[in-house]
Amino acid sequence: MEDLLRLSDEVAAALADHRPVVALESSLIAHGPPYPMNVEIATAIEKAVRDAGAVPATIGIIDGRIVIGLDEAEVARFGEQRGIPKVSARDLGRVVASGGPGATTVASTIVAAELAGIRVFSTAGIGGVHRGAEESFDISPDLLQFTRTRITVVCAGAKSILDLNRTAEYLETAGVPILGYRCDELPAFYARTSGIPVPRVDDLTEAARAVDLHWQLTNGGTVLLTAPINEEDALDGAEIDAAIEAAVAEAKQAGVTGNAVSPFLMKAVGTATKGRSGAATRSVLISTAALAGEFAVAMTALRAE
Repeated sequence: MEDLLRLSDEVAAALADHRPVVALESSLIAHGPPYPMNVEIATAIEKAVRDAGAVPATIGIIDGRIVIGLDEAEVARFGEQRGIPKVSARDLGRVVASGGPGATTVASTIVAAELAGIRVFSTAGIGGVHRGAEESFDISPDLLQFTRTRITVVCAGAKSILDLNRTAEYLETAGVPILGYRCDELPAFYARTSGIPVPRVDDLTEAARAVDLHWQLTNGGTVLLTAPINEEDALDGAEIDAAIEAAVAEAKQAGVTGNAVSPFLMKAVGTATKGRSGAATRSVLISTAALAGEFAVAMTALRAE
């Protein structure tokens, strides 16, 4: 397995010294905002992790190896090069065998992180059950992977374009715990509340202990640590929901299906909010990265006791 992973010197040293490390995905760079904004955001996310006292490990596939800790030049390559495919967990074997490159999603990033020994991952919003899934069966592989991978995913809930109630129901059925950090409801990505209650924790040491005990007592997989977008950057939930419902209807009429649905809906939301959703996404990416860094520090301290 070691020959399939390439750890940066910084990440390898941090793991060897039992220092906190936070895994980050690369699909945001390759399939997010245009260059150079994508690289600027990736750099800001890594800085937020560092400022919190942890080491960032952005993950991607290069030359047939899973790189744990892309360097500055590699991040720039993912930002500039067009056509780097998005790689989910099911695609890892094929893309590594082909020599890559590949930009990792939530599902594939947490697989790679666990292989490397990293226990914390940060993302703005997880995938989930799509609106209309009762007809399309469109459910993100993130949810199934959470049942297989032991890691803490720090996020602002699921992406707003999804069916949040059904996503929460799926997670409950799958036995995936959701913790609300200083909040009583599942965050709704752009909006601070969803109306879906979650257990609240107000202290990261308590959260770290809850995660550690969950793994000890149940041999369970992923735990979600959620926190809402900063209040000053939040959007109105009703406005977002109306924009998404209109975009879903438009996508259905236009025959948009599969992996093309999410980008279509996100673009529609951006248009409806006159770009405010882009600023909100940046805010969530950075705030969750900072929280993930703080949580990784708390978990490391707990294990050192």
